[in-house]
Amino acid sequence: MYLVFTTNDFPWLTIIVIFPLFAGSLMLLLPHRGNKVIRWYTICICVFELLLTTYVFCFHFKFDDPLVQLADDFKWIQFLDFYWRLGIDGLSIGTILLTGFITTLATLAAWPVTRDSKLFHFLMLAMYSGQIGSFSSRDLLLFFIMWELELIPVYLLLSMWGGKKRLYSATKFILYTAGSSVFLLIGVLGIGLYGSNEPTLNFEILTNQSYPIALEIIFYIGFLISFAVKSPIIPLHTWLPDTHGEAHYSTCMLLAGILLKMGAYGLVRINMELLPHAHSIFCPWLMIVGTMQIIYAASTSPGQHNLKKRIAYSSVSHMGFLIIGIGSITDPGLNGAILQIISHGFIGAALFFLAGISYDRIRLVYLDEMGGMAISIPKIFTMFTILSMASLALPSMSGFVAELVVFFGIITSQKYFLMSKIVITFVMAIGMILTPIYSLSMSRQMFYGYKLITGPSSSFFDSGPRELFLSISILLPIIGIGIYPDFVLSLSSDKVESILSNYFYR
Repeated sequence: MYLVFTTNDFPWLTIIVIFPLFAGSLMLLLPHRGNKVIRWYTICICVFELLLTTYVFCFHFKFDDPLVQLADDFKWIQFLDFYWRLGIDGLSIGTILLTGFITTLATLAAWPVTRDSKLFHFLMLAMYSGQIGSFSSRDLLLFFIMWELELIPVYLLLSMWGGKKRLYSATKFILYTAGSSVFLLIGVLGIGLYGSNEPTLNFEILTNQSYPIALEIIFYIGFLISFAVKSPIIPLHTWLPDTHGEAHYSTCMLLAGILLKMGAYGLVRINMELLPHAHSIFCPWLMIVGTMQIIYAASTSPGQHNLKKRIAYSSVSHMGFLIIGIGSITDPGLNGAILQIISHGFIGAALFFLAGISYDRIRLVYLDEMGGMAISIPKIFTMFTILSMASLALPSMSGFVAELVVFFGIITSQKYFLMSKIVITFVMAIGMILTPIYSLSMSRQMFYGYKLITGPSSSFFDSGPRELFLSISILLPIIGIGIYPDFVLSLSSDKVESILSNYFYR
């Protein structure tokens, strides 16, 4: 037993990927003993999974090695010559830990859900497996399967536990994401079947594969469309505000904290790592789109009267910094993009959670109808204010460090002319000025003023122990990363250097 748990040959990643789905399937077979049993069972599964993941990464992962580690490689389907290939490196370890942390807190946030709670929590665990599988896949077809695995759970969570327009939002979500998956599948099959008698979908082999530039550009565009929907990148972002506006806030935490990050991860893992020449051609366009996205979303957000839609547009704006970091082709730029993935995962999930528990009390979603809530719910007011400051990149918060590192990435980039860098930096600075406008005005409309809120007085109780614990749990890593960003940057720096040195600086 000791040898099993101290060796790297043990299929750790396979267990980590399969366990939530397997445990969730067992939950469906359990006799119905009340909602509380289902909740505690799901929370225990998520906590155990997070502790197992942390143990494996702490004791079996070498942080100074940019190569793939903890690799599992099994023949899965003999007839199709299909392999189960998993592995992690510095690019995926942070996103997997983020997935475990946010999913655990989202299951705790879903405590008030009582209708069909067994199905609800099973879908959350199914999403958990699909998301970790996407971040750890080392086979393109397995990546596609894991990518698709979380679509149906999100659709059902939206359509069954959403708001008044839940069916419209769920249909729009599935049309956008399933439609974009067609491009992903075509790209996967095209890359796998190109140029060899024996098709291969192994990441390690495809990393050294070269393509005619025209074909590489076609592959790149297909993958870009797929990942642009999930990230999202304008103009393929319109599903996001509607989805966030109608979803239960625990689902919003998973969407903002993890789902959007899968698109950004795909851009780096596939577009940047497997198709470097096409990426070097498209990266100026990514810079332009990212800059436009920051300004567009930051300008559109103040016009949103729905609280969760305003937060959703702030997410679209922050994703612009991530796109610019990926397009800069520098160590600081790419490291800043990865840091932004982690940072916004925490901040976005926290804001949607606080918006959700505020709705639980006042039953209002439109900012025009709110006001004067600070006196009634001072703890929620305090946490919302602090996390709004984190969203607008206040120093000592993770968002400030991520955006600052992206700025350094642009300034130090050798690919762009000085005037181009000045214009992009100037426009990004305007976006950072617009961010406090919509963020602070949101807090002012909710918590300040003298407007009387019409509603039963019994609903005006402040944050309870569960909600306070959850808010502080998300706030601590935001402050921790803001004070000591090397905690995250050290995970990815060697892998980022490896990507850039192998493909762009040859």
